Amino acid sequence: MWGRETLFKQDDENQLIEKVVHINRVAKVVKGGRKFSFSAIVVVGDGKGTVGCGLGKANQVPDAIRKGVERARKDMEFVHIDEATIPYQVIGRWGAGKVFLKPAGAGTGLIAGGAVRAVLEAAGIQNILTKCLGSHNPNNLVRATIIGLRSLKNPEEIARRRGKTLEEIVN
Repeated sequence: MWGRETLFKQDDENQLIEKVVHINRVAKVVKGGRKFSFSAIVVVGDGKGTVGCGLGKANQVPDAIRKGVERARKDMEFVHIDEATIPYQVIGRWGAGKVFLKPAGAGTGLIAGGAVRAVLEAAGIQNILTKCLGSHNPNNLVRATIIGLRSLKNPEEIARRRGKTLEEIVN
Protein backbone atom coordinates (compact mmCIF):
# COMPACT_ATOMS: atom_id res chain seq x y z
CA MET A 1 0.00 0.00 0.00
CA TRP A 2 2.77 2.47 0.91
CA GLY A 3 5.30 2.22 -1.90
CA ARG A 4 8.51 4.13 -2.23
CA GLU A 5 6.81 6.94 -4.17
CA THR A 6 4.83 7.97 -1.09
CA LEU A 7 7.88 7.95 1.16
CA PHE A 8 9.80 10.37 -1.06
CA LYS A 9 7.78 13.13 -2.66
CA GLN A 10 8.96 16.36 -4.23
CA ASP A 11 6.48 19.24 -4.21
CA ASP A 12 6.46 21.03 -7.58
CA GLU A 13 5.23 24.45 -6.47
CA ASN A 14 7.81 25.09 -3.73
CA GLN A 15 10.38 22.42 -4.69
CA LEU A 16 10.21 20.89 -1.20
CA ILE A 17 11.44 17.38 -0.46
CA GLU A 18 9.12 15.48 1.88
CA LYS A 19 10.38 12.28 3.50
CA VAL A 20 8.47 10.00 5.82
CA VAL A 21 11.03 8.75 8.33
CA HIS A 22 8.91 6.43 10.47
CA ILE A 23 5.27 5.40 10.84
CA ASN A 24 4.29 3.95 14.20
CA ARG A 25 1.04 2.15 14.99
CA VAL A 26 -0.09 2.74 18.56
CA ALA A 27 -2.91 0.96 20.38
CA LYS A 28 -5.20 2.28 23.08
CA VAL A 29 -6.94 -0.46 25.02
CA VAL A 30 -10.59 0.42 25.62
CA LYS A 31 -13.60 -1.47 26.92
CA GLY A 32 -14.45 -2.94 23.51
CA GLY A 33 -10.88 -3.96 22.61
CA ARG A 34 -7.96 -2.13 21.04
CA LYS A 35 -8.28 1.17 19.22
CA PHE A 36 -5.42 1.76 16.74
CA SER A 37 -4.02 5.08 15.60
CA PHE A 38 -0.85 6.14 13.77
CA SER A 39 1.98 8.58 14.31
CA ALA A 40 4.29 9.67 11.49
CA ILE A 41 7.64 11.46 11.66
CA VAL A 42 8.16 13.57 8.53
CA VAL A 43 11.13 15.65 7.36
CA VAL A 44 10.70 18.50 4.85
CA GLY A 45 13.52 20.41 3.16
CA ASP A 46 14.34 22.33 0.00
CA GLY A 47 17.70 20.65 -0.68
CA LYS A 48 19.45 24.03 -0.36
CA GLY A 49 19.95 24.34 3.40
CA THR A 50 16.43 24.68 4.79
CA VAL A 51 15.00 21.77 6.80
CA GLY A 52 12.28 21.03 9.35
CA CYS A 53 10.65 18.03 11.02
CA GLY A 54 7.14 17.30 12.20
CA LEU A 55 5.22 14.63 14.08
CA GLY A 56 1.65 13.94 12.96
CA LYS A 57 -0.86 11.74 14.77
CA ALA A 58 -4.20 10.53 13.38
CA ASN A 59 -6.49 7.53 13.05
CA GLN A 60 -5.40 6.95 9.42
CA VAL A 61 -1.88 6.90 7.96
CA PRO A 62 -2.45 9.54 5.21
CA ASP A 63 -3.89 12.00 7.74
CA ALA A 64 -0.93 11.44 10.08
CA ILE A 65 1.53 12.08 7.21
CA ARG A 66 -0.37 15.21 6.14
CA LYS A 67 -0.31 16.60 9.69
CA GLY A 68 3.39 15.80 10.00
CA VAL A 69 4.14 17.64 6.74
CA GLU A 70 2.19 20.70 7.90
CA ARG A 71 4.10 20.81 11.18
CA ALA A 72 7.43 20.25 9.41
CA ARG A 73 6.77 23.15 7.02
CA LYS A 74 6.10 25.45 9.99
CA ASP A 75 9.32 24.21 11.65
CA MET A 76 11.59 24.84 8.63
CA GLU A 77 14.77 26.77 9.38
CA PHE A 78 17.98 27.54 7.48
CA VAL A 79 21.16 25.60 8.33
CA HIS A 80 24.62 26.63 7.17
CA ILE A 81 26.04 24.38 4.45
CA ASP A 82 29.57 24.81 3.12
CA GLU A 83 30.04 23.26 -0.36
CA ALA A 84 27.67 20.26 0.13
CA THR A 85 29.00 19.54 3.64
CA ILE A 86 29.07 21.24 7.04
CA PRO A 87 31.82 23.68 8.10
CA TYR A 88 32.94 21.80 11.25
CA GLN A 89 32.04 18.79 13.37
CA VAL A 90 29.21 19.01 15.89
CA ILE A 91 27.16 16.80 18.20
CA GLY A 92 23.37 17.26 18.28
CA ARG A 93 21.51 16.09 21.40
CA TRP A 94 17.81 15.44 21.98
CA GLY A 95 16.60 13.26 24.82
CA ALA A 96 18.80 10.16 25.02
CA GLY A 97 19.75 10.43 21.34
CA LYS A 98 23.03 11.96 20.22
CA VAL A 99 24.19 12.38 16.64
CA PHE A 100 27.82 13.09 15.76
CA LEU A 101 28.15 15.02 12.47
CA LYS A 102 31.57 15.35 10.82
CA PRO A 103 32.34 17.15 7.56
CA ALA A 104 33.76 15.07 4.71
CA GLY A 105 35.58 15.82 1.47
CA ALA A 106 33.95 15.86 -1.94
CA GLY A 107 33.08 12.40 -3.22
CA THR A 108 32.71 10.80 0.22
CA GLY A 109 28.93 10.66 0.05
CA LEU A 110 26.30 10.57 2.74
CA ILE A 111 27.43 8.11 5.42
CA ALA A 112 24.38 8.01 7.69
CA GLY A 113 21.62 5.72 8.94
CA GLY A 114 17.92 5.91 8.08
CA ALA A 115 16.54 8.73 10.24
CA VAL A 116 19.69 10.88 10.07
CA ARG A 117 20.03 10.26 6.30
CA ALA A 118 16.50 11.57 5.66
CA VAL A 119 17.25 14.86 7.45
CA LEU A 120 20.58 15.37 5.67
CA GLU A 121 19.14 14.58 2.22
CA ALA A 122 16.27 17.01 2.77
CA ALA A 123 18.77 19.70 3.85
CA GLY A 124 20.89 19.15 0.73
CA ILE A 125 24.04 17.86 2.43
CA GLN A 126 25.90 15.39 0.19
CA ASN A 127 29.27 14.72 1.89
CA ILE A 128 29.20 13.97 5.61
CA LEU A 129 30.11 11.30 8.16
CA THR A 130 27.69 10.57 11.01
CA LYS A 131 27.49 8.35 14.05
CA CYS A 132 24.46 7.73 16.26
CA LEU A 133 25.33 7.65 19.95
CA GLY A 134 22.90 6.62 22.66
CA SER A 135 19.27 6.04 21.70
CA HIS A 136 18.35 4.87 18.19
CA ASN A 137 14.76 6.07 18.49
CA PRO A 138 13.90 7.70 15.11
CA ASN A 139 12.16 10.66 16.76
CA ASN A 140 15.18 11.43 18.97
CA LEU A 141 17.63 10.99 16.07
CA VAL A 142 15.72 13.32 13.73
CA ARG A 143 15.47 16.04 16.34
CA ALA A 144 19.09 15.62 17.47
CA THR A 145 20.28 15.91 13.86
CA ILE A 146 18.27 19.08 13.27
CA ILE A 147 19.50 20.61 16.54
CA GLY A 148 23.09 19.79 15.56
CA LEU A 149 22.64 21.37 12.12
CA ARG A 150 20.96 24.48 13.54
CA SER A 151 23.81 24.98 16.00
CA LEU A 152 26.26 25.44 13.11
CA LYS A 153 27.41 29.00 12.58
CA ASN A 154 28.87 30.66 9.52
CA PRO A 155 32.71 30.97 9.79
CA GLU A 156 32.47 34.69 8.95
CA GLU A 157 30.07 35.18 11.86
CA ILE A 158 32.39 33.31 14.25
CA ALA A 159 35.35 35.46 13.16
CA ARG A 160 33.33 38.65 13.60
CA ARG A 161 32.23 37.62 17.12
CA ARG A 162 35.81 36.86 18.13
CA GLY A 163 37.09 40.09 16.60
CA LYS A 164 39.44 38.29 14.24
CA THR A 165 39.77 37.90 10.50
CA LEU A 166 38.49 34.82 8.66
CA GLU A 167 42.06 33.73 7.81
CA GLU A 168 43.04 33.67 11.50
CA ILE A 169 40.09 31.40 12.29
CA VAL A 170 40.48 28.99 9.35
CA ASN A 171 44.26 28.53 9.65
